[in-house]
Amino acid sequence: MTNNDILKKLRVALHLRNDDIIHILSLVDFKVSASELGALFRKEGHEHYKPCGDQLLRNFLNGLVIHLRGPMDDKRVHDKDV
Repeated sequence: MTNNDILKKLRVALHLRNDDIIHILSLVDFKVSASELGALFRKEGHEHYKPCGDQLLRNFLNGLVIHLRGPMDDKRVHDKDV
């Protein structure tokens, strides 16, 4: 399973639109355009297909945690250090 497949399955499972994914990536200061994102969801043989790199998927998953749980407050950060 490729990173593109993982991203597609998460988009469907969580009912995310492309705008939602762009917003989630912006939560971790990772910028991606709508056309770049569209290229990730194309079929592998398509002329404008783009493979999803590890960095993009990692940032999406980190942003998804913030999107679903909210930003980590200071108390939770300090509890982890102890």
